[in-house]
Amino acid sequence: MDKYQEALSKFKPAGNEVQIKEEVNKILQIHEQENFTAEILTFLHGCIDITSLSTTDTKESIWTLVNYVNDFEGLHPNIPNVAAICTYPIFTETVKQALTAQNVRIAAVAGGFPSSQTFEEVKIAEVALSVMHGADEIDTVLNIGLLLEENYQELAENIQEIKASAHEATLKIILETGALKSANNIQRATIISIYSGADFIKTSTGKEYEGATSESVYTICQVIKQYYELTGRQIGIKIAGGVRKAEDAVRYYTIVRNILGEKWLDKAYFRIGASNLATDIVHRIGE
Repeated sequence: MDKYQEALSKFKPAGNEVQIKEEVNKILQIHEQENFTAEILTFLHGCIDITSLSTTDTKESIWTLVNYVNDFEGLHPNIPNVAAICTYPIFTETVKQALTAQNVRIAAVAGGFPSSQTFEEVKIAEVALSVMHGADEIDTVLNIGLLLEENYQELAENIQEIKASAHEATLKIILETGALKSANNIQRATIISIYSGADFIKTSTGKEYEGATSESVYTICQVIKQYYELTGRQIGIKIAGGVRKAEDAVRYYTIVRNILGEKWLDKAYFRIGASNLATDIVHRIGE
């Protein structure tokens, strides 16, 4: 048994889709409604990676997004500002120049986003350039082809090289759960990513495939929980792809809270990537 199979063998089987759906529904039926409160919505706003990943993005449109974040604290002093601003790498320097809000990090989707289908040298260079231009966090997509081929060594080496090129930046590995489809694939992708140096596991790009689902988040959380029990190392989770309304955010919060516990209810370990969620949450809070 090689070291990758050994790592995979330490985790309980992911379970089948019917079992997972039943477990998720049980959690949500008991706890989801009680979590839809102004206090929790306020917390969730501070966990958002406010995102713009459009073909039509310009320096002007990104500057406008950053100004929204800059002005937020003065307009809504009782609501924490977003956790990060997430853009394509080419706009990282624009975000850094425009950003005056305190404690808001700069994230870049780098390393062959959104498919990971490019040369490793290109990925490494893009990640390094993003950090050089001001990125505090790197969101990069897992090479799903290598996972499906069970070429774990090359996959792990890819992640490790990207981690090294990111230096001190937080590394979020995007699984693209809609492409992986099965709980077994999502579990394997999470385990290999964590053992290869990921700081966060992120569900989706929000591009070609289905975004986050309750079942995929449940599966990722179970791996993160077991890994913490095995090693004591705390891995973050970022939920992205189709999270538009406060109800979506509360649903995922409920799953994370019930599986991982209070220790993960901090923006250091819990994020939601979204474009429009922030304005909906502010509206629901009533500010």
